[in-house]
Amino acid sequence: MTIAHPPVQLSAEGRIAERHWQEMLFKRRLYTWGGAVALMAVLAASLWFANETNAGKFFDRLPHFFDFIGDLIPRDGFEIWRAMFDLPSPYADGSLKFDYPEGRHYIAGSFYIPEYVYKMLETINIALVATLIGFAFGFVLCFLAASNLTTRRWLRFFVRRFMEILRAFPEIVIAGFFLAILSLGPIPAIIAVAIHTIGALGKMFFEVVENADMRPEEGLRAAGGNWVERVWFGIVPQVMPNFLSYALLRFEINVRASTIIGAVGGGGIGESLRLSISQGHEAKTLAIIILLFATIVAVDQLSAHLRKRIVGNQAFAFGGGE
Repeated sequence: MTIAHPPVQLSAEGRIAERHWQEMLFKRRLYTWGGAVALMAVLAASLWFANETNAGKFFDRLPHFFDFIGDLIPRDGFEIWRAMFDLPSPYADGSLKFDYPEGRHYIAGSFYIPEYVYKMLETINIALVATLIGFAFGFVLCFLAASNLTTRRWLRFFVRRFMEILRAFPEIVIAGFFLAILSLGPIPAIIAVAIHTIGALGKMFFEVVENADMRPEEGLRAAGGNWVERVWFGIVPQVMPNFLSYALLRFEINVRASTIIGAVGGGGIGESLRLSISQGHEAKTLAIIILLFATIVAVDQLSAHLRKRIVGNQAFAFGGGE
């Protein structure tokens, strides 16, 4: 037996609130459906534009999308590893036969580093050097851009606009400019990644500085400390753990950026990947992809572990831990 409840009688204020809620719900649904329709229209227009003018008959080539993936299937289970470690191919065409470089990839004259492992190390080296350069310059500029440390508005304005210019252009665009001037190689890649890193880290650094506790700085000011002393002893100990955390995060990004720049002539594993794809060496392409994936995962995991250790230790040191 069910008991019928009488309808709830709303007051005048309740009816107004209910009507307002219904109007908001209608607008939300209208905006959601309108946004979905607009998105589909823009997507359709983009595909049409790509097919007609920009990408060489996009829809005509779409059925062949999986042809390249099928070509990547190796002839036997060890073909990828032979390609990765420079082992000679047993096939008559010699498609995986390597010419060992003389001296370039040897350590102490005897320990041989496989070609792609050496190229991967070169990519990591590009990212590491660029990150260190970006960290050093970003560290100096961030204190000049922070409003709680630099009272001169014109100086803050200039430094912030300068860092915006540095990070306004993608690394590959900057690399193309320096590759045209300095020729091919890792040096233009280091310069390009470092320039973008200075702008990116500088922005994140000065935002951390602006949220720092100013009481140590005020105490040093009262004791007669100059600007450099107040920054070095009052602000840097607070912000350094976050600085290092951001630098490690940027190093992860720079490893990927260095790979992309390598594909346009900046050296490293990206150059080898571009050549293997263009020359139709499927096993070499898969070997590079596997090596690149394993390296990025390892760098990400190591960086995340170090960031956790750094930030956690700092929280404990300042009383934030248990």
